Amino acid sequence: MSNQHEDQARASIERAKSLVIDSIAETMDLYGVTRSAGNLYGTMYFEKDMTLDEMREKLGMSKPSMSTGVKKLQDYDIVKQTFRKGTRRQTFVAEKDFFQFFANFFSKKWLREAKINLDAIQKAQRELHDLIEDPDVEENLREEAVITYRQMEASKSYYHWLQKMVASIESGEIFEIIPIEDEEKN
Repeated sequence: MSNQHEDQARASIERAKSLVIDSIAETMDLYGVTRSAGNLYGTMYFEKDMTLDEMREKLGMSKPSMSTGVKKLQDYDIVKQTFRKGTRRQTFVAEKDFFQFFANFFSKKWLREAKINLDAIQKAQRELHDLIEDPDVEENLREEAVITYRQMEASKSYYHWLQKMVASIESGEIFEIIPIEDEEKN
């Protein structure tokens, strides 16, 4: 293969990677992760491991931005710190298995959603309970408090379901219910 043909092939591979990196960044942005962190994850997805300097060079971001992005991705357990033989610099590797990515990323977000909302409902219902039990509260306000209390109570089933769904993801049970298709067989 000639050098020109090799260069064209390399450029084609890089364009293909860029398309996927951009789509990963866009979808992660939909779920509350900055586009720059999404670009970082997408870039790391195609690499074995990277140091912060390599990331900075590849993406043209500042080292503090790189550190912040990597830390955020580590919080979701979709980037892990690794060690490259022969260097003292920290290296990082992206989760390559999208099913594991899904489990790690969404489980953390959904558990946080359930906790925040269940805690708020518990506090709100205590306040409403006190109001409902207060003999000096007008009947129309008591009725509104009861309706509001019941509405909050009904919403708890969603958050408990969400917690069960996360448990099924973490245990792998979800993949028995919705099996992973082997695309090579299809």
